[in-house]
Amino acid sequence: MSELGPNMNHIPWHICVLIPARDEEILLPRCLASVLAACAALPQGVTYDIVVAADSSTDNTLAIAQQFLHAYGAVVSTSAGVVGCARALAAQVALARYSGPLDRCWLANTDADCAVPEAWLADQLALARGDVEAIAGIIDVDTFAEHGPAVPSRFHSSYVIYPDGSHPHVHGANLGVRADAYQRAGGWAPLSTAEDHDLWRRLASSGSRSRSIGRMKVLTSGRRLGRAPHGFAAALASHNEAALITP
Repeated sequence: MSELGPNMNHIPWHICVLIPARDEEILLPRCLASVLAACAALPQGVTYDIVVAADSSTDNTLAIAQQFLHAYGAVVSTSAGVVGCARALAAQVALARYSGPLDRCWLANTDADCAVPEAWLADQLALARGDVEAIAGIIDVDTFAEHGPAVPSRFHSSYVIYPDGSHPHVHGANLGVRADAYQRAGGWAPLSTAEDHDLWRRLASSGSRSRSIGRMKVLTSGRRLGRAPHGFAAALASHNEAALITP
């Protein structure tokens, strides 16, 4: 657990970055480098912790995470093979490593194939300080190289952002929630897909103050075959088939 400067507030904020990872030795270094840069951009007095949950990995994901994080967080391993379980384990470990009040702890979720902007955590913290309890950001794609030529325009034209900057999307790759609201909603469910939509619905039903933020964007892999069944990679790949049957 690392600290950025002296505590400036009576009750300082603490940020936990939670990352599930399965066979991500290629893209995990990019992800962790971007997360560490976002942590370094946090205001003074804000502490942070990064937890990677290596889930059923058969490559060097675990070793790479340990090499990157050593003094900055924790790496845990699971054989669940279920992204909801991996996210829940990362949250459980992060909260066990934190001893302060839950309403001053923010859980920032992303995926191992993502790269976050430098202001990603500082922007979430600013909203949390304004009493927002949960945030859904958006994603963009790093490359469409595995897809047909029509897919980039089809994806961007179908990915709706409303005029007021809100949106209808929910991605575990870009979802933040205050720890007390997370626990009140029941946490991540052991789902192999759509675990992000499930948590977002339960946050709403438990009365959490939630916002969808169209300006809060992370970059994700444009690979055609993803780790979660029926996840974002499958949704992106479906634009290929749609392009073939659309005149």
